[in-house]
Amino acid sequence: MKHIKMLKSAVSAFAATAAVAVTCVLVAPVAQAAAAAAPQLHVSGNKLVDHNGAAVVLHGVNRSGGEFACVQNNGIWDGPMDQASVSAIKSWNVTAVRVPLNEACWNSESYVNRAYSGSTYQNAVASYVNLLNANGIVAILDLHWTDGVYTGTSSGCSSAQATCQKPMPDAAQAIPFWTSVANAFKGNNAVVFDLFNEPYPERATGSESSGWACWRNGGTCNGIGYQVAGMQAMVNAVRSTGASNVLMLGGLAYSNDLSQWNQYKPSDPTGNLAASWHSYSFNVCNSSSCWNSQIAPVIANSPLITGELGESDCGDSYINPLMSWLDGQHTGYLAWTWNTWSCAGGNILITDYSGTPTAFGAGYKAHLLSLPGSTGGGGTSGPLRAVGAGKCLDVPNRSTTAGMQLEIWDCNGGSNQQFTHTSSGQLTVYSGSSQLCLDAYNGQTTAGTKVQTWTCTGGANQQWNINSNGTITSAQSGLCLDVTGASTANGALVELWTCTGGSNQQWKLG
Repeated sequence: MKHIKMLKSAVSAFAATAAVAVTCVLVAPVAQAAAAAAPQLHVSGNKLVDHNGAAVVLHGVNRSGGEFACVQNNGIWDGPMDQASVSAIKSWNVTAVRVPLNEACWNSESYVNRAYSGSTYQNAVASYVNLLNANGIVAILDLHWTDGVYTGTSSGCSSAQATCQKPMPDAAQAIPFWTSVANAFKGNNAVVFDLFNEPYPERATGSESSGWACWRNGGTCNGIGYQVAGMQAMVNAVRSTGASNVLMLGGLAYSNDLSQWNQYKPSDPTGNLAASWHSYSFNVCNSSSCWNSQIAPVIANSPLITGELGESDCGDSYINPLMSWLDGQHTGYLAWTWNTWSCAGGNILITDYSGTPTAFGAGYKAHLLSLPGSTGGGGTSGPLRAVGAGKCLDVPNRSTTAGMQLEIWDCNGGSNQQFTHTSSGQLTVYSGSSQLCLDAYNGQTTAGTKVQTWTCTGGANQQWNINSNGTITSAQSGLCLDVTGASTANGALVELWTCTGGSNQQWKLG
């Protein structure tokens, strides 16, 4: 069974019929992605939690392109990966973006165009991760396409190259891939590693039990003509680098079957493993009875993230009850996919990268915006209260002149204390010709930068994330909106500062 989501890449994929011997060339790891506004995650019991121990439930989208464009000689991504496109994603109340990758492009294998592989590819991935994190969004890096000749049941292609979905990753390239990726992003636990997109080893080995054994142990698996990287080996590869990032592990049947996930769960010295589940209307486990019997027992023991969900009719009749069930389990989910392909194939969220939804996307967006804590697409307005001081963010003397540094003052309901978080991430004050934006002075990104009013420009220094932990962070720098010196006095100035978790960095809008 091939997902409808493969339509775009299958149509444009080049044919590669001869098996090739691939020499692994590991390039130097990219610069470590700095921890920023997004939550630093780890596992506690059966939940994902942040560094303060508060539960985190991820909701988001997949952003396809990085798995296929590079091996099709079409670049690295499919569509824009800039601040404007991330702002559009964020306006749907998205807190996580899953980014499919290709091991051959990351590892700089010989058959990939050098312009789209190795350090160029790695740095593009790191840049996008940093952009997501700076916008308060967790990045999930997914190993999507891998090497290895497979022509058995449900084969996606006959090529030895990483040009389609394989039943399991290959040991020759997947282990170096995860070692390199882990070295690149260790220390930033706002990045989650999804070890392999959609395993289906049971279709090759011939049974559930042999499929699960192959899934965990790898090596020589019946019906698969290459040495397999099992989940345990990939966990070991990541942990050998010292990385403690949360790891997602999808089950059999294209990550839809979790029936023996608890039994075959690999060992992990850090305890940071989460189950990955994919749920589409055309999957076998597509009813509440299956969810209750097969998925709920996994959720009872480990965090679970629904890495993909969707339906074949480009509607929302399947995903709505599914999301409601997952909400009841305090479990997160990400829809496939934030790309502008034809909705005729289903599972396409948008018609343009400003975020105009398809029918499927409209249902998904409406549900995300209905969740507790949503800013309603960025339209929340009201006083911005400094929790620690019990006062309000205030434009001094009700000035409408650009360049006034913000302060805190007794809440009085004045127009100079009324702010709106817009769909583009701005925090505006006043309206009409007098409207001004909160602005990081001169685009500076260092602790101590003053926060002022300024004419709205759409610049990155005027983009703000209102986070579930009460902080407000600059999308440009990841620094927190801070009452200087933790003062509680009227007139205390507001600036950007390293996020500390202090009450002087806690805010409530509305």
